[in-house]
Amino acid sequence: MVIKVYIATSSGSTAIKKQQQDVLGFLEANKIEFEEKDIAANEENRKWMRENVPEECRPATGNPLPPRIFNGSRYLGDYEAFFQARENNTMYAFLGLTAPPGSKVCIALISS
Repeated sequence: MVIKVYIATSSGSTAIKKQQQDVLGFLEANKIEFEEKDIAANEENRKWMRENVPEECRPATGNPLPPRIFNGSRYLGDYEAFFQARENNTMYAFLGLTAPPGSKVCIALISS
């Protein structure tokens, strides 16, 4: 499965821009393959993201805002869920991926 990160390249919100940069930067730094899906430049991406964010994960008013993260078509979460996984060192589990051999996560699993 492919990790997909839905972003908005033309967002006017600096908070959203920073969150998107944080997610993409982390994935790049850790050599985790992903696809960047721009909802601002592509109506199909916007429609797909909005339809596939589960009802219980949507805001009370308005549409779900980026960044939103999926593994294939399985919804993983928003920036807050990503941030919690990173803080708790559970990123590979959050993404539904196996930790690469030699990584801190893999070594911790072997030693426990």
